[in-house]
Amino acid sequence: MSSTTLTSSATATAGATAGATVSEVVLPGAVEPNGLQVRTRPLPAPASGQVLLRMDATGVSFAEQQMRRAKYYDQPPFPFVPGYDVVGTVTATGPGVDAGMTGRRFAAVTKVGAWASHLLVDAGELVPVPADLDVAAVEAVVVNGVTAWQMLHRTAKVPAGGTIVVLGANGGVGSVLVQLARQSGITVIGTASPRHHVTVRELGATPVDYRDPDMYRRITELAPDGVDAVFDHVGGAGLTQSWRLLRRGGTLVSYGTAASKDDPGSSRLPVLRLFARLVLWNLLPNGRGAHFYNFWAGRRRPATWRRRLGDDLAQVLRLVADGSLTPCVAARIPLSDAASALALAESRTVAGKVVIVPDPPRT
Repeated sequence: MSSTTLTSSATATAGATAGATVSEVVLPGAVEPNGLQVRTRPLPAPASGQVLLRMDATGVSFAEQQMRRAKYYDQPPFPFVPGYDVVGTVTATGPGVDAGMTGRRFAAVTKVGAWASHLLVDAGELVPVPADLDVAAVEAVVVNGVTAWQMLHRTAKVPAGGTIVVLGANGGVGSVLVQLARQSGITVIGTASPRHHVTVRELGATPVDYRDPDMYRRITELAPDGVDAVFDHVGGAGLTQSWRLLRRGGTLVSYGTAASKDDPGSSRLPVLRLFARLVLWNLLPNGRGAHFYNFWAGRRRPATWRRRLGDDLAQVLRLVADGSLTPCVAARIPLSDAASALALAESRTVAGKVVIVPDPPRT
């Protein structure tokens, strides 16, 4: 667990700032969304190397949906405060931190702890965010945008003129991935339910109904010579079908196991099975590659990992700023109603990312 996790979910300690409080959402155990709890507690002052960050926007990712089922690969023990990433404003700095950061907006990837009105974050984890961009739009591309960028340009390295398949093209990652690919001159086939086909077309992809039992045959009809890459967050039995869509030289990028999210048993077993399958496919002499994308890969070299995160997020935000990339914000829901935000994200009825924002001030 990162230092961000520890500080954002810890109980109050001696030396807490007088009168300072934080409202946060707690996941007490494997519960339905309406089992989330909201608590208020004293918040310690920033320690050496830390800042106090006021949450301007956080969001619901697939990680929280897995965590509430106790199915996320390396989640902390219950109870804890969820929240994978955050965009916020520094309101105070601890010893050893540049006081000039106060009043400026930053993004951070926390893995847990961001569903809170304020949180303590190591200053080194912060990435500057342009003040003139819509905060919800920025939140929608912090993890989702970096994930899409790295999978497309660092892992698959699909060239202009190529063709890819994006499963869940209407989702938080998928909607960004489609736009990044189109911006790079890549043809996209995107799966989604029929209610989202108009959105998928507007993003620039050819939609295919993911509920159609002949979905993979339909994709093959659209790309009879195979595709350059498939981005698959579902896993399960369909992963073999995704592998078969590739042409020689193509790449399968697996980045999730959504198919097993409701399965009983260990959260690690589906991931380990997935790894074994990808390793086996990579040993086959067919000129195709299979990769598992891990956002946290390289974290053991923190300076390099942070620099890459900052560089890639900056690339994504430049595209947002110039209008080349339009983040899909499905809804903006107050922190105190995080249960509704989680339920909406899990309903599969919306396109893009559900964003959690601060509660309105009391009058």
